[in-house]
Amino acid sequence: MQGPQVVKLADNNREREKYDNIADLYSIIKTVEALEKAYVRDAVSFEDYKRQCSRLITQFKTAQNVTREHITDIWKFAAEYKIDNCKAGLHRLLVEPVIVAPTQGPEPHIIAEIVQYFITTMDSLKLNMVAVDQLHPLLDSLFSHLSMISTLPPDWEGKVKLKQWIILLNRMKASDELDQEQARQLLFDLESAYNAFHKSLSLKK
Repeated sequence: MQGPQVVKLADNNREREKYDNIADLYSIIKTVEALEKAYVRDAVSFEDYKRQCSRLITQFKTAQNVTREHITDIWKFAAEYKIDNCKAGLHRLLVEPVIVAPTQGPEPHIIAEIVQYFITTMDSLKLNMVAVDQLHPLLDSLFSHLSMISTLPPDWEGKVKLKQWIILLNRMKASDELDQEQARQLLFDLESAYNAFHKSLSLKK
């Protein structure tokens, strides 16, 4: 009886390097996803998050350059290798790679961006745009910008609710959609958080 056959991934050094580089790219995306989730859950400080994330973004750019001959679309690569559920990591690496420090006071341009994210996300729900890959980037960006406002405590109800929704979406596939009841509840939570955010600003004046 023959034993199990050994499958060779590469026949030469060039092929071996190709697969090593692809593995590096895969690993970086998974690591950034884990880091983003840890930050959302307040498991790491902003300074540690920024330091590690900046290093990983640099490594990602290098890995992307050396694999460009074989991988022309990172989103398709993520889908092919079953890591398209790493939505927070992919968003950080491909959509919003700039890490902005939390502010000591509510700066006008950050407030304006937060308001815009609130409005855009609520409008998306009203237009029945309820797929995970439509909502997750908006909620993630909204949460990230709210985290820049140091006057909002970590247990501020609006952030807590957003974190719960992001965690829920992280467990779903990109093509999954919120049902009617979930979409209605999310819209209610966003409207409540939006009103509370405006109220918190007026209290600081």
